[in-house]
Amino acid sequence: MEIVRPTETLRSPVKRRLPIDPYIALLLGTVGLAALLPARGVAADVASGASTAAIAFLFFLYGARLSTHEAMTGLRHWRLHLTVLACTFVVFPLLGLAARALVPALLTQPLYPGLLFLTLVPSTIQSSIAFTSIARGNVPAAICAGSFSSLVGIVLTPLLAAVLLGNSGGGLSADSLLKIVLQLLVPFLAGQLLRRWIGGFVARHKKVLGLVDRGSILLVVYTAFSEGMAQGIWHQVSVPRLGALLLVEAVLLAVMLTLTWYGARALGFDRGDRIAIQFAGSKKSLASGLPMAGVLFGAHASLAVLPLMLFHQMQLMVCAVIAKRRAHDPEDPPGRQARVPRPRVRQDGHGAP
Repeated sequence: MEIVRPTETLRSPVKRRLPIDPYIALLLGTVGLAALLPARGVAADVASGASTAAIAFLFFLYGARLSTHEAMTGLRHWRLHLTVLACTFVVFPLLGLAARALVPALLTQPLYPGLLFLTLVPSTIQSSIAFTSIARGNVPAAICAGSFSSLVGIVLTPLLAAVLLGNSGGGLSADSLLKIVLQLLVPFLAGQLLRRWIGGFVARHKKVLGLVDRGSILLVVYTAFSEGMAQGIWHQVSVPRLGALLLVEAVLLAVMLTLTWYGARALGFDRGDRIAIQFAGSKKSLASGLPMAGVLFGAHASLAVLPLMLFHQMQLMVCAVIAKRRAHDPEDPPGRQARVPRPRVRQDGHGAP
């Protein structure tokens, strides 16, 4: 959830043209480590406790980074933000529910909850800003849209998952709600309350804390897949089924990229806003989704995060190509520009989630 300057974001997959995001490579390496050396016995208990603490610390940092004042400033572009939120938390979940018809023909029953959870996760911030910048879109709008999506998702994603996933995600029980409150909401609110005193420190050390963020997520993944190994998850997922999952996710991404672009045009947004809507409204956040899955799915989190990890890499590769092509599009003629005020939001990255 950390805001950085667009030119500093996604250098690896976009600038260097690597076939895979280096962080995805680390995540896959962590999965491999869990497969070869899973935590067992006392080590599993220690890893589980450390993972719980890491999730709480992640959301504490998210709260410390969020500038409420800057978020409220961006509300003047409310039509764009509502459009992105509708894509993220209405259209995406509806497509996820429709994908239930693909079970068991394409998707297995163990994989489907992970695909549905993927559609409930909030949008990204970093990659949305970077791709919007490359495509010469409305970067301040992308900053605010991603920030609002992440903020709303802290509450809405767990609740939607509890309602729509039923027993697969723990159900809407008192225990699951208590876990959401204690591991997600309480640390986030604590970060917001302490931001006045620690916000400057967080901003000055964002690179170091960014490494802490990623290291914490790697720990969550290792713990989840270690538990999955104990349950024999790889016996539940064959190579053909993984190929079918990738095909379904490719169609899902294509549908959302198409809907966000042409839907934004139908709503009268100008070119810059359409670019921000397309990139913010079609993508899902790995950084937010992985910790949430650890809280919601517990011992079943390994299969739940697999679709999200695959989708994240796919969206980076596809959107990198689209952004470069959009950069060469002609500007809208004056008569087609939307009459929507653009928010005046700082782009220096300080104080944002």
